[in-house]
Amino acid sequence: MNDKVPNRSFAGSKETRIAWAITGAGHTLADCANCLLRYPNVDIFLSRAAEEVIRIYALQDRLRVPGVRIYRETLASAPLVVRLFRGTYSVLVVAPATSNSVAKFVHGISDTLVTNLFAQAGKARVPIIVMPTDLAPEMDSVGPHGEPVKVYPRPIDLENTARLRKFPGVTVVESIEEMERCLATYL
Repeated sequence: MNDKVPNRSFAGSKETRIAWAITGAGHTLADCANCLLRYPNVDIFLSRAAEEVIRIYALQDRLRVPGVRIYRETLASAPLVVRLFRGTYSVLVVAPATSNSVAKFVHGISDTLVTNLFAQAGKARVPIIVMPTDLAPEMDSVGPHGEPVKVYPRPIDLENTARLRKFPGVTVVESIEEMERCLATYL
């Protein structure tokens, strides 16, 4: 894990919230949904692709629970990112994170709700936890109907994940268990 970057604006806040961004990945999506629902005060930020994949995996109803606020991408420069500077969030989680989103993070592109949240969280010194979909040259995944799927990430995707690990204030996790251990340090 990288050194934690303190979120100076969060000090003294009365409410600890998690900003949880979901991208258009099916890999680990159900596990991530189960994980985020274990925490009170979660705000979910959905990319356009995430909305599609959540429907495909039939998870939309599971995410509609009391205490969880869901924000959809309407503009890439969504006013919601201002909350990062106000100290509303103790941590930003991006899970699952597609190779496309990770590539944009690494190259400083912030043209979607999720990539803008990532960029602004870094600028606000809000700690960031990312669970990329591409972690190894060969991976086992699960399709929308529970069927096993073999995935072979491209070398460039693995390189981008490796580069992301070096970002200050960013922790890349490889499992839900690691995610929960990391989250415990910020809540």
